[in-house]
Amino acid sequence: MTAQNYRIRIINSVEKLPKARWQQLARGAGPFLSYEFLHALENSESCTNESGWQPCHIVLSEGQHENVDAIIPGYLKTHSYGEYVFDHAWANAYVQHGLDYYPKWISAIPFTPVTGPRLLSDGQFSLTPALINEFEQALADHAKREFDENLSSFHWLFPDNATSTQLTQSSEMLPHYLTRYTVQFQWHNYGYDDFDAFLSALTSRKRKDIKKSRRRLSEQGVRFTHHTGDEITPETLQFFTKCYKATYLKRSGHVGYLNDAFFEQLVENISDKMLIVTAIENDVAVASALFFYDETGLYGRYWGALKEIDGLHFACCYFEGIEIAITKKLPLFNPGTQGEHKILRGFEPMYCRSHHKLRHASFHSAVADFLQRETPHIANYFNQARNALPFNKEFVPTLKTTSVNLPNDDTYNQNEKNDEI
Repeated sequence: MTAQNYRIRIINSVEKLPKARWQQLARGAGPFLSYEFLHALENSESCTNESGWQPCHIVLSEGQHENVDAIIPGYLKTHSYGEYVFDHAWANAYVQHGLDYYPKWISAIPFTPVTGPRLLSDGQFSLTPALINEFEQALADHAKREFDENLSSFHWLFPDNATSTQLTQSSEMLPHYLTRYTVQFQWHNYGYDDFDAFLSALTSRKRKDIKKSRRRLSEQGVRFTHHTGDEITPETLQFFTKCYKATYLKRSGHVGYLNDAFFEQLVENISDKMLIVTAIENDVAVASALFFYDETGLYGRYWGALKEIDGLHFACCYFEGIEIAITKKLPLFNPGTQGEHKILRGFEPMYCRSHHKLRHASFHSAVADFLQRETPHIANYFNQARNALPFNKEFVPTLKTTSVNLPNDDTYNQNEKNDEI
């Protein structure tokens, strides 16, 4: 498809597209790009103009027909919360110069910093520089027409390698996207038969530490139950949301971005992709964690506790997740963003990317300069994390993570080995 024979539409709800076609295009993209997940965000009013997450999806069709050939999920943002790529300093710089940073457009999964496709298609579609320029103009026109606002910028958060490669194609005619790197931590399943097999890959000291931590919880009367599909009863879900809200309130002063209606709709529609772990101390439920999974892997998303117990968070959110991934023979376990504490529990560092284009030329150049200085520090952090992994010397050569250096520009295309991490 070329820039001359496609049609661009901007829609404000996934309901405006056939569910079956969305699911067909999102096959293999993970649970968070499913129609049901994004629909629950919109239908529960977790993502609306009022919440600062106005759905603004791009639909591409060949010629002038109404068929859907590709979808780019996106949102108009009036703040930077829930993105996990922190650009508050950029927004403050705009304010200091009397300019508006919001609204901006992002292609992302709300509240979900998980790397994956941002272009949903049958595989016969590519983002050329000319096409990107066309739909950026369509987005700017849409924001001006519908909200009388000028877009400041375009952002693609946590795209996979295929999307990144297309976004960073060089073009002498058009401003290029700036690449920002961050580091997350992810567990890989190296064909372990059980949790003990995973422990055997670690150093003796780390193996003993984990066993001691789990044994101490067991001696305190702590055990864990797993619930998926029809096993997620209203009571199980209600206890999870109670924990989720309590922990958010304690940590952030609010009860979380996601409401009861969102979780209820997920259970109604994709409970077979959800798993709730409940921690029980002496027959009293004390904590709960929510995971999602499909053939692409296991994803830990939300957690909460009504009682502080030493080691409970690690056990409920990480060790139970590893056991689940091993039992279900899933290739990876992504436990969520940030957290150096994951390293010593066998979670390997992985590079994540975001891509940014600011429409104001001077600010685009300023951000480019900032990223050029930031990137070497990210590479150094990655390598330090890689060197701190707790695997024994015999197992280290099998690890997917390798130490690399990122250059000080946007042309770096991470090798395939690290892209899988």
